Amino acid sequence: MRDLIHNNLTTPWKVDQPIPLPEYPRPQLVRGNWQNLNGWWDCAIQNLEAPRPASYEEKILVPFAPESRLSGMEHVLQPDEKLWYRRGFTVSRNEGEVVHLHFGAVDFACELWVNDKKVGEHWGGYLPFSFDITSFLVEGENELVLACTDATEAELHQKGKQRLEPGGIWYTSVSGIWQTVWLEVLPSQHIRSLKLTPNLDASNLLVEIALSEAADAAQVGLEAIASFEEHEVARGSITSARQMLLYIPDPQKWHPDHPYLYDLSLKLKIDGKVVDEVVSYFGMRKFGKVRDGKGFWRFTLNDEPIFQFGPLDQGYFPEGLYTAPSEEAMLFDIEYAKKIGCNMIRKHVKVEPARWYYACDRLGMIVWQDMPNGGRTTKDAVVAFTFTSGIHRSDIRRLHRFGREDPENREEYRQELKQMIDSLYHFPCIAVWVPFNESWGQFHAILTSYWVKGYDPTRLVDHASGWFDQGGGDFQSRHVYVKPLSASQPDERILAVTEFGGYTMQVDGHVYTEKKRFGYGHYEDADSLTNAYLRLLEEQVKPLIPLGLSVAIYTQTTDIETEINGYLTYDRKVEKMDPTRLRQAHLELYRAINA
Repeated sequence: MRDLIHNNLTTPWKVDQPIPLPEYPRPQLVRGNWQNLNGWWDCAIQNLEAPRPASYEEKILVPFAPESRLSGMEHVLQPDEKLWYRRGFTVSRNEGEVVHLHFGAVDFACELWVNDKKVGEHWGGYLPFSFDITSFLVEGENELVLACTDATEAELHQKGKQRLEPGGIWYTSVSGIWQTVWLEVLPSQHIRSLKLTPNLDASNLLVEIALSEAADAAQVGLEAIASFEEHEVARGSITSARQMLLYIPDPQKWHPDHPYLYDLSLKLKIDGKVVDEVVSYFGMRKFGKVRDGKGFWRFTLNDEPIFQFGPLDQGYFPEGLYTAPSEEAMLFDIEYAKKIGCNMIRKHVKVEPARWYYACDRLGMIVWQDMPNGGRTTKDAVVAFTFTSGIHRSDIRRLHRFGREDPENREEYRQELKQMIDSLYHFPCIAVWVPFNESWGQFHAILTSYWVKGYDPTRLVDHASGWFDQGGGDFQSRHVYVKPLSASQPDERILAVTEFGGYTMQVDGHVYTEKKRFGYGHYEDADSLTNAYLRLLEEQVKPLIPLGLSVAIYTQTTDIETEINGYLTYDRKVEKMDPTRLRQAHLELYRAINA
């Protein structure tokens, strides 16, 4: 087994005790009767082929991955190992109620038993899933057992930047449970999910409701009430249909400067009696694009051109890896981006817990959402050729160049992409889907962008962020690190620099490892780094805005392991640049779009 990189970095936040991350995990569909199962679980690690363990000799703090310090284990799960979890629980329910067991995310594959009976399986490391465990429950104490495997880069599954051997732009792997585990008690006839689609032009909200099987077979009534700042603004009801339109008079538009949100309550009735009630929310906003007076395509929010600027954000923490020590810690990165004048974040090859997107909705932060990459690791020669030559290879043939020659793996990617869009569709903050980054598992990007646009026409698509542009999607999407930024011949897409900068500065006492560090350009102190950064904006970014540039994304929010190119150190204790000067410079970029 490979030893973890030794580090003593700790963010300022403490883990909530005895239940880490105690907040309700699904803010877009809230009920009152639930139980958080985070905390200390029994744990065992065995060979992949070994039977269920007879005893559990270790403890692990859920929802922190075993590779993390906060888990209490600091063990890198190997491809030939299986991680076993066990805990007891009790749950109270009335006649006619069911119990669902929810997992925010488990990386990568898992099997579930309740009271020694197998409930089911799940594959995929980034998205929420649940099981109906009602029929497996007994009176009093129950036992939950979960077995997890994760081969990381040894297999082709979606893995983001995880590596068993991290270094450079690749980071420590994450396995097993890494988001909240929770129980929900609900009526057998219940609202299963919501899909909320605002139409700003028509001043309405399309509410699509999916019901449980027991409710779907019954004659039901649905009632919805929308309110703004505790004042009712719309009410609707339906009987047999599963969708309704709510007219929203004089809609208060969601925007980074004023992130207005509406509350939504829904009641499910059978024979006139309320059997289920949920609380949700929505934002009235519209993403699009338009040609300006010079013929350049511009990104629009609520039909107004807006310049987007913000960081590449990867959501790693030194003690928790994929999992923040607390909600306050998770919010800090978003709040810091707001503090320095950013209006967007690109969430890079990771899917966050629902509460992260809820925070972006509330705080007013536009989000570009990457799909986590998979496939076989792309050959360095393929990347180097395009990086240096500027020639973009086709991703339709010779898929081995991109590590996607396996048709089953490509289908797995498509299914997980659909599931990601479904799971995140609700959040008003998400403006752009990013199916592929650079060459990492890219294939059929144009076809993928057509499918995404058809499946979700309310958002834009960056079909191939970086160096393998296929000419599709809504953006000319460039990554620029070693060359000066430049405008290009305009086409029918929006010009976007979706990664740039990456300037480094080492802060002694706040460095993760003494291994070789990674970044672009090195500066010795905060003043020289700040000055270089501001020159980059003033001399290269700002002049391109009148020439069509609509988006610029700086690398990155924080240092991460061997990368030392963040606005903040990895432990979030040191601001590496002057935040006041940064904010002033960023606000000037927004004004330049109207120059």
